[in-house]
Amino acid sequence: MKTLYLFFILTAFTGISANLYSQVKKDTTVSKSIFIDAKGGIHNHAGTRLGYIDKDNIVRNNKGQKLYFIDKNGNVIDAKGKNLGRAKKNGNYYNAKGENVIMVKDKNATMCEIVDPKGHKLGTVHKNYKLHACAAHCFFKSQAKPK
Repeated sequence: MKTLYLFFILTAFTGISANLYSQVKKDTTVSKSIFIDAKGGIHNHAGTRLGYIDKDNIVRNNKGQKLYFIDKNGNVIDAKGKNLGRAKKNGNYYNAKGENVIMVKDKNATMCEIVDPKGHKLGTVHKNYKLHACAAHCFFKSQAKPK
């Protein structure tokens, strides 16, 4: 009887541990994705505002400091003048080496999904900010501090 009781406790503990591990892993994935709303607010999917796109099409942090902008040729230029990559009008984003790293696909009438070349969803963006979707995702992902 003691063996059976011990077996049930061990089974329950294993199930709880596995469930907690899967939730932790899921949460770290969510924190890597972004959402750009219709007003240009850039948020992570936990709802924390990371920055915004101003009326001059410049991306700024919450303190109003310039982070990057996209010039008329689609080049993504950071605040220090460094070329970070290139954003195409179709929503594709190419890093400084010319590699296609992220794309945008239509989701519905107002929203688009940000996806990697393999089709994994990385976030969503309002269609008005399609050009910024991939650049913002890559910029804020590179700025994230490892935990």
